[in-house]
Amino acid sequence: MSENLYLPETGTKAEIYEALLPQVEALISSESDLYANLANISACLKEALGFFWVGFYLVKEEQLVLGPFQGPIACTRIQMGKGVCGTSWQRAETLIVDDVDAFPGHIACSSASKSEIVVPVMKDGVVFGVLDVDSDQLASFDDTDRKYLEELMEILSKTL
Repeated sequence: MSENLYLPETGTKAEIYEALLPQVEALISSESDLYANLANISACLKEALGFFWVGFYLVKEEQLVLGPFQGPIACTRIQMGKGVCGTSWQRAETLIVDDVDAFPGHIACSSASKSEIVVPVMKDGVVFGVLDVDSDQLASFDDTDRKYLEELMEILSKTL
């Protein structure tokens, strides 16, 4: 695959994801380096969908540690069960938060972040890390995002 994304100029969010996912799969299937793949996934999602912040936290030494991302600077370490990312890790499930200020224990890495979706990355049935996507608008994420981002993390998990 070339280093260009080919996306519909107009289309629904689902149509953009449907065009994006096979391109990301082709991009990461030919690369063995985890950080290169995480960086490219972050860049693809930010470019295709215009997210405020998108990136990965990886499980290291019993905490989530910041990995490749696109957007403003971010929190470096997150404990299990803390904030949206730590809660997603603890529960091993996707979380959609329409208003991060209303989420108990939310970690405010950026005051501009208003809503969030966090999707676990699984390896052999264990959470390896999480994909964290933030919006600067309330209620930006829905079941369409859940469906396609979970599919994308399944594609990623095959390369781990």
